[in-house]
Amino acid sequence: MPVIRRGEPADLAEVAEIQAASPEAPQWDVADYLQYDFLVAVRGTQVAGFAVFRTLVEAEREILNLAVAPGFRRQGIARELWKSLLQGFSGTVYLEVRETNQAARNLYDSLGFQQLSRRPRYYSSPPEAAIVLKFHSC
Repeated sequence: MPVIRRGEPADLAEVAEIQAASPEAPQWDVADYLQYDFLVAVRGTQVAGFAVFRTLVEAEREILNLAVAPGFRRQGIARELWKSLLQGFSGTVYLEVRETNQAARNLYDSLGFQQLSRRPRYYSSPPEAAIVLKFHSC
């Protein structure tokens, strides 16, 4: 199992590599992640994945980005990041996912997210719709 910890400035280069290797994920300036809740999953000495989220209001969070390095996919890294994001939280979590990102949509479906709506042309490079998802924890 990976170690999940708060992301630090020293992690940004590896996070940028993961993000670049994940064109289906939002492509943000990774330095901006430091102003949000920022978690990294570390396996050995390598950052295997990351999650960035924010609290909107009490009992509401939004996942801004979640990605796993190609060599670590399908090993439960995203699920561990998800568990850490939920730790001590009760409420609703929202996110947008590219309509064609079937792997992520399958993951979120297996975690219990429900589709709320579709936002045409939400993403650029390439232009694509977003599916808005919602998860409610007790």
